[in-house]
Amino acid sequence: MAIVTLDHFARCVGEGFEVDMGTGCLVFTLTEARPLPERGFAGMVRAPFSLLFRSASKVLLPQQIYRLRNATLGILDIFLVPVARDKDGIIYQAVFN
Repeated sequence: MAIVTLDHFARCVGEGFEVDMGTGCLVFTLTEARPLPERGFAGMVRAPFSLLFRSASKVLLPQQIYRLRNATLGILDIFLVPVARDKDGIIYQAVFN
């Protein structure tokens, strides 16, 4: 999949995404897919959007590109940043401009 859009992910909210850790996988759940304010510029190929994933693991992963696998979207390499922690786990964000 070359250019992903908000529409691709919006239909996957609530679905699991397997995060390839090399020696095994963690499952993140996509909890939110929302548009971001558009500050258009010449050549913009998609509207900006944000994704939030929840991990039930208490292990904090560093921000970096992770390979995710989803039944609907297939395999995607996404830059994830940990943005919050609560009693249910850790929340990671991906922003697409």
